[in-house]
Amino acid sequence: MPRLLVAGLSGGSGKTIVTLGLLLLLRRAGLDVRAFKKGPDYIDPAWLAWASAHPARNLDAFLMGAETVRASFVRHGTRSGVNVIEGNRGLFDGLDAAGTYSSANLAEILDAPIVLVLDATKMTRTAAALVLGCQKLAPRNSIQGVVLNQVNGQRHEQVLREAIESVCSIPVIGAMPRLQHNPLPERHLGLIPPNEHQTMDSVERNLLAWMENRVNLDALLAIARSAPALAIPPDERPALPDARGLRIGYLSDSAFTFYYPENLEELKRSGAELVPISALDATSLPAGLHALYIGGGFPETHAKALSANTSFLESLRVSCAAGLPVYAECGGLMLLARSLTWRGFPHPMANVFPIDVEAFRTPQGHGYSELQVDASNPFFRKARFYADTSSIIRASSEGPIP
Repeated sequence: MPRLLVAGLSGGSGKTIVTLGLLLLLRRAGLDVRAFKKGPDYIDPAWLAWASAHPARNLDAFLMGAETVRASFVRHGTRSGVNVIEGNRGLFDGLDAAGTYSSANLAEILDAPIVLVLDATKMTRTAAALVLGCQKLAPRNSIQGVVLNQVNGQRHEQVLREAIESVCSIPVIGAMPRLQHNPLPERHLGLIPPNEHQTMDSVERNLLAWMENRVNLDALLAIARSAPALAIPPDERPALPDARGLRIGYLSDSAFTFYYPENLEELKRSGAELVPISALDATSLPAGLHALYIGGGFPETHAKALSANTSFLESLRVSCAAGLPVYAECGGLMLLARSLTWRGFPHPMANVFPIDVEAFRTPQGHGYSELQVDASNPFFRKARFYADTSSIIRASSEGPIP
């Protein structure tokens, strides 16, 4: 399975835009491509899915475990084309000082060579020192190439290329000029998802023009094809309950886009009929639903429109009160709240729960969280968590937590 992981030295180094450009170039060259993201993430995978023309999968060893990561990669990857995995944050940034669950750790799990994207703004030979440092920490000489980003002209590129190749003995396979205009606009949680763009054709043209004749695709393919064979793990997905005859609605519009494709696929695999619903346009929930799934997204940026759709909110409130099973997470919970405040203005929501939510302009925290399960529920066993200064220790009187 030809593969490579695109990594950076930090968030904002340009690895997402470089990864998207590479996927578009590879597709234009006639290659079958699949994209993966070192998760958890929803926004970048949406862009990767657009660029690869296939669903993009999160690979998250913290939530999935190494074996499940490998199994998902093998199940959804291509054997004849190229699999491109986009890293997260800096190459070695993980859960702790040791870089646990970092992009480098994911590359090791998948035995994937690494292409390092380096923001070369206002540096020359120092770039070689940064690459050399990454080589020292990376497993088994896994860094196989460098793509320079934010290069300020031909002379700058030449000095960078000579320094890196002479000091680090790996090729510079691409050099991207400084962008005058970012074709991927951002907001408070990162990139604006592609389904909110009206000009995706121009985004594609601009990315291809930016990458044109600036990346050595032959060298990139050689790196991907140098990856050793992966053992195919047994497909040990558990048998699912028989859900034939069940109609499960899920909110799907520009306000609610945060779904892992595997969750929807597993519902289909169980035999359920999935019914997409727009909370922005539908006047009520469809008749005959047996359950409702509300994922995350950007209800805060759509709060005015969601609040104005009073008939849908009333239908949702009445259905919940009548006992419709609802699974809501992230933005879904915000929709079920009494109100959602965004930029200082409160907007009435479905009022299923007597809570008020405020979304801030900037994230209030990053990273994984471990929570205490303090009461029995349909999803997780009750467990006690004991915290000390060095770790969270998990124990349960009812057996291991799934």
